[in-house]
Amino acid sequence: MFIVVGVIVFSMYRGSQGQISNVVVWGTIEQTDFSQILTLTGLSQSKEYTVQYIKKNEETFDSDLVEAIASGEGPDVFFLPSDKILKNVNKTFVVPYDVFTERNFKDSFIEGAEVFMTPEGVVAMPFAVDPLVMYWNRGIFNEAKITLPPKYWDQFFNLASVISIKDGSLNILRSAVALGEFSNISHAKEIISTLAMQAGTPITYWSNGKPASSFSDRLNKPTIPAEAAINFYTEFSNPAKTSYSWNRSLVSSLNYFLGGDLGIYFGFASEIASIQSRNPNLNFDVAAVPLSREGDNDSVFGRFYGLAITKTSKNPNAAFGVISILTSTEGSKAFAQVLRLPPVRRDLLGERPTGAYLSVFYDSAIRARGWLDPDKVETNTIFRNMIESVTSGRSRVGEAVARASREISNLLQK
Repeated sequence: MFIVVGVIVFSMYRGSQGQISNVVVWGTIEQTDFSQILTLTGLSQSKEYTVQYIKKNEETFDSDLVEAIASGEGPDVFFLPSDKILKNVNKTFVVPYDVFTERNFKDSFIEGAEVFMTPEGVVAMPFAVDPLVMYWNRGIFNEAKITLPPKYWDQFFNLASVISIKDGSLNILRSAVALGEFSNISHAKEIISTLAMQAGTPITYWSNGKPASSFSDRLNKPTIPAEAAINFYTEFSNPAKTSYSWNRSLVSSLNYFLGGDLGIYFGFASEIASIQSRNPNLNFDVAAVPLSREGDNDSVFGRFYGLAITKTSKNPNAAFGVISILTSTEGSKAFAQVLRLPPVRRDLLGERPTGAYLSVFYDSAIRARGWLDPDKVETNTIFRNMIESVTSGRSRVGEAVARASREISNLLQK
């Protein structure tokens, strides 16, 4: 029914030639940045559309959107992060595959962007990807006589014993890597998601038209993938292990890295400018997130951003026209240039950049994957409880993973 209605609505709103349509866009990037994107795409000079951009506070974006839609003052288009798809799908006009085909989507955008594809159609058109990458302190590695960062996860065991420094009371004075705990590790959920996906679980998936959890499923693996991921992750917070490198008494992993006492920090590509400005003297480089020798999945967690049409838009055809321009080759190139992120389109990622950091970001973007997160705040709590129950000894890994999967399933069913 929704597909049929979608086709009818799009056909009804074919404006007459020469008529200029106004499209209101809500987003979270700076006004000057979006204006530059409009200029680069030619939309600022368009004789068909006028685009009015309104920057909203990221923290109040969801509540503002709900209130605006309820009062009939909502935007035509809004920024939709991949971790808010399920939370906002009921507010979006899902573009049916009759209008934009599955084949067209898969040929245009990288695999990770398919998180925006639902059984009924496309919930948002992707315009950016922010992959998780590995920042490493070259000074610490030089001192340890290690020339290259690790390419595989199992190399971290030896790395921790060489780089980490502890006193006689097992207080950590310098750490090789921030793994094992949750509350003071930046992006802990995303790191765990990466390990779980590489082990073989998509975490969530579509089942009979509805999202479901696969977090505790075996998926034809000798070990339940999520259990293997948690076993590895928590190894580095165990004082009895030679790999012991982190505990919950330390400052946040980002601040520890900025202070020059952390060998490896897992952060997003978008963080590089902030890291450079906060400590201009930090001798660091960027590398791709490691792989598992045992698995055949090279996934790394990535945040994807899309442009969605609101259900209440008075001109969905014009909204779709603007989105099509903003997510075209030229549009994606403009977003990548202004936001300093790798593009989300296949044709653009095939053009290799010359910058040392950008080449890593491009490769990581191709590997980037997201998952259907029912509520990023709630799932963050679920992951934290899972890790802390294991590190405190309250639960075995299998019990903690099964409980987390049940809790994710309950959220998906709301």
